[in-house]
Amino acid sequence: MDEFDQVDILLVEDNPLDAELTMRGLRNQKVANNIIWVKDGEEALDYVFRRGAWADRKDSGPRLILLDLKMPRVSGIEVTRAIKADERTRRIPIVIMSSSKEECDIAETYSLGANSYIVKPLDFESLAEVARQAGFYWLVINHAAP
Repeated sequence: MDEFDQVDILLVEDNPLDAELTMRGLRNQKVANNIIWVKDGEEALDYVFRRGAWADRKDSGPRLILLDLKMPRVSGIEVTRAIKADERTRRIPIVIMSSSKEECDIAETYSLGANSYIVKPLDFESLAEVARQAGFYWLVINHAAP
C-alpha cells in the first residue's frame, strides 16, 4: 500500500480467527482492499489519533471502523466514546460487530454515536458474509458527509 493510499477499513478485533474471516469476506468480494487490523482498543485509538507506533502514518485515516466491543485494555465502548467525542474523527462511521446481544451494550453504543450494531453470527461463513455486507453498504452504497 502506498503511504498516501486511503485506508478503507480499520478492523478492531482481538480474535485472530474472526479478524481473518472478516478480512476474507471484505477482500473476496473486492469491497475493500486497504484494511488495517489492530488487536485491541488502545491500538485502535493510537491509529486513529496518530499516537505511539502510528504517530508517523501518512494515510488520511479509515473511511469505516469495524469494532468489536469486548476487548482487552480498552473496550469498544471506550473507543466509540473517544472517536465520536473528537471533532476530527466523529464523522467516521463505526459499525459495532460483537457477539453481545445485551440491550445495555446496544443502547450505550448507539447513544455514544455508533452508526450500526451487528451481532456476530456463530458460524464462520456467515461472519465473512456479514462483514462483506457491512463494508459494501458503508463504502459503496452509503454517501458519507463531506
